[in-house]
Amino acid sequence: MRVLMFGWEFPPHISGGLGTACYGLTKGLATFDDVEVTFVVPKAYGDEDQSSIRLIGAGDVSITRKNVKFEDLQRKIEYYEVESGLIPYMGPEEFWQLKSLEHKDSSRYIETDEMGKLTFSGKYGNDLLYEIYKYSLVAEVIAKENDFDVIHAHDWLAYPAGIAAKKATGKPLVVHVHATDFDRSGGSVNPQVFAIEKEGMDCADRVITVSNLTRNIVIEKYGIAPEKVITVYNAVEPVSSELKNQMKKGVDEKIVTFLGRITMQKGPEYFIEAAYQVLQKMDNVRFVMAGSGDMMNRMIKRAARLGISDHFHFTGFLQGDDVFNMFGMSDVYVMPSISEPFGISPLEAMQSNVPTIISYQSGVSEILNYALKVDFWDVNAMADAIYALLNYPALSQILRKYGKEEVESLQWKHSAQKTREVYLEAIASVESGITEN
Repeated sequence: MRVLMFGWEFPPHISGGLGTACYGLTKGLATFDDVEVTFVVPKAYGDEDQSSIRLIGAGDVSITRKNVKFEDLQRKIEYYEVESGLIPYMGPEEFWQLKSLEHKDSSRYIETDEMGKLTFSGKYGNDLLYEIYKYSLVAEVIAKENDFDVIHAHDWLAYPAGIAAKKATGKPLVVHVHATDFDRSGGSVNPQVFAIEKEGMDCADRVITVSNLTRNIVIEKYGIAPEKVITVYNAVEPVSSELKNQMKKGVDEKIVTFLGRITMQKGPEYFIEAAYQVLQKMDNVRFVMAGSGDMMNRMIKRAARLGISDHFHFTGFLQGDDVFNMFGMSDVYVMPSISEPFGISPLEAMQSNVPTIISYQSGVSEILNYALKVDFWDVNAMADAIYALLNYPALSQILRKYGKEEVESLQWKHSAQKTREVYLEAIASVESGITEN
């Protein structure tokens, strides 16, 4: 079974959990002898791990002298580039510096280089929507020039590409919902993003969600038939032998870590308020907020106003080995997300022997038994949980031991097996001419 997969990022060039999940899933799919994956990203850098996949960069594909439907792209560009301020699943720090787009001309042109190729930044910049639809243009060409059995598009950024590939070939489409704009926006949904998400789900033959929490949103908010939506939980990559020798902290104090985007969705303000309460009871503890985002300056100011800056550290965005080095120094990990479709970072923390606190409002809470759970808004409960893990060694040891065992059973090959089953369902539905709406 040949899979044509569209994503927006792939390690090592990632800005968060989306790229990590894509990498893990493709490695899991590679364990099946009958599955071959061609993974497409807007921009390929040449240093990606291609041991499990064939990688294509959309910017490396010539589109000139091809049978491509330019007029449809023009309509979409005019419609979708009205507003800015969009929030993708993951974004580097520069994304939060987006400014409103201004268009003086009513027409927009597709520019290619001398080889007939489009240019992609592969990032989340001012031309994000323009890149999304250039991506769909190239996807049509790639779909026509490659043999495959099923299309798999990851998150809203890649849905238009998946739709274009389906329209060009008639092959079944599976869209993978890693998050919705209801999660990212806290309910203040951007109509443009919603429209892209809805169109992707409507056109798909099957929809994969990363948790039942997300599945319910897809069914209730987007009106997708329940029979069409399947939950496939994420997993975690095994820690390599090189990372087992993690960095150790150089201070005697305890360290409590928040690691993620510093945005409304992730609940960073609740972490700071809980830190303040803990510091009223003990002073031999430091709090670390690792990440970047549009709320970072507000959080720095809030820590200063509470008078805890001397016990609070902001590291900026971390990735790769730096993430595991941070876990290696941590005594407690906290994920206080307001709406988290899944949440891979708690699995990475537990795998690193770090006792973990997560919010009930996260998809990962559906499958974890050896993590403490609190409501994101219950700062008192969060502070109590942090204090308990720092001061009661027996509790901490239980979560370390059984938490690691629990997480090690959550392997990408199991997620891949369920995904493979979804592919077969999608293929069968197209062959039989039956697709739920």
